[in-house]
Parts: sequence; structure tokens; C-alpha cells
Amino acid sequence: MPPIPVWTDEIRVHPYETDLNNEWKPTAFFQAFQAAANAHASNLGFDYHTMLAADHIWVLTRLKVYFYRFPTMGSRMILRTWPKGIRQKIFFTRDFQITAPDGQLVAAATSAWLLIDPKTRRMQLPGALTGTLPDNSGLNALEEDLMKLAPENGLEEKFTTRAGYSVVDVLGHVNNARYIDWVMDCFPIEQFKTHQLAWLQINYNNEVRAGETVQIYAGARNGNASRWLVVGEKPVSGERAFEVELAWTERA
Repeated sequence: MPPIPVWTDEIRVHPYETDLNNEWKPTAFFQAFQAAANAHASNLGFDYHTMLAADHIWVLTRLKVYFYRFPTMGSRMILRTWPKGIRQKIFFTRDFQITAPDGQLVAAATSAWLLIDPKTRRMQLPGALTGTLPDNSGLNALEEDLMKLAPENGLEEKFTTRAGYSVVDVLGHVNNARYIDWVMDCFPIEQFKTHQLAWLQINYNNEVRAGETVQIYAGARNGNASRWLVVGEKPVSGERAFEVELAWTERA
């Protein structure tokens, strides 16, 4: 198959991806993004095995998504994704857009990826990548740069978890989508009955490897109940593993 500048997948909502409201879970959005990005990378000649042989791996480092609709079980959708150049000198960027068959927008996201040496776990500059990516300049699902998230004082410890078998992927660390499960578990069930996510940004700061423990903290931004910060810290090393900022909207 020749290289395709913008990748398109037809996807559907499976029963095991839905929540108590029969809606697609936020984690499922991230899993769909990841699957489409992997498929497109393979089409462009940058699949996992080819990259590994060249001492490269792609690692998602930041992603922001706006949720416009939460599809229900059996819903069919169209997911489009495309790379759109280098930002801040080190980040490979990729956008995502999900629409319903009638064209209504379901979600829009932008993401930042780093090129990592799998042996040293150190970042490589974009110039180390052999080959070229499509030039999709000017094509934006979101016209936002993904920046660092401002800190917040007084976050409450919610729970402690361990990176066990169920959350670790082929790279030996917690899969990017699994962090979203941890974030959602910070909120009571009642929150999901009365509110929906409006948007969410996650910054992956330090990988969590198999067996490591993470303490999860959360709190409202400046006392604003609709806007929250969630962070995960590794107590052994003292590193901050991830940061999430999100906003809720009331259900109609």
C-alpha cells in the first residue's frame, strides 16, 4: 500500500468499552487513537519492528482531546489521523478527529510524541529519524500547542496503585490509555451520572515501569468544581509520572 498522508479507520463501540451510562469510556478514545496512529505509522514505514531495528521507538508524551459526543454501544464512527510536523523543536505532532457517519464531530485531539532510544530510554532529536513524514501543514484538528500544566496546591491523595500485568504494554511500561482509567477512578460514580467530560489534557512526564507504585492525587482548580488537576507520583523515586487537567460539563 502506498503511503497515505491522512489515515482513515472505520471504528465501532464495543460493549466492553462502555460505562454505566452505555457511553464510550474516555480510555476507549485513547485506545482508538493509539491503534490508528500505529496503523498509520506502519503504512508510512515507521512500524514498531522497523523502528526498533533502527534503535527508535515512538512514545506519546502529551495529548489533549475535546469530547463533543459520547457514542453508545454499537455506534459506528470514522477516525482520521495525520502527522503535522515538529513543534517546540523536539515533538512530533499528530492530530485525530472522530466523526459520526452523518459527519457530526465526536472528538478532536492533538498529540505530541518523542523519539526515544529503547535501550537507553533517552530522547533523540527529530533529525535522528531516517525517512520523511507527510507534510500536512495547515491541517489541524486542534490549533493548540501542548504546554506544561500549571501546578496546584492542596491536592488530595486518592489512592495508590501498582503497575501490574493488566496495565503494562510491549515496552514494559504502563500503556498511555491505562493512565486515563486511573484518572477516572479519582471521581465518584455519581459524577458520571450528572456530568460528562468536556476536555482533557494529559502530559506523560516519566514512564511507569512494570512493578512500580504510583500515588494518585487530585483536586479542583482554584476551587472550581468543573475543572480538575490529577497527578501521579512515584514515591520511590519522587518523580512525577503524569499530570492531567480536565473539565466537566453538566449533562443536559
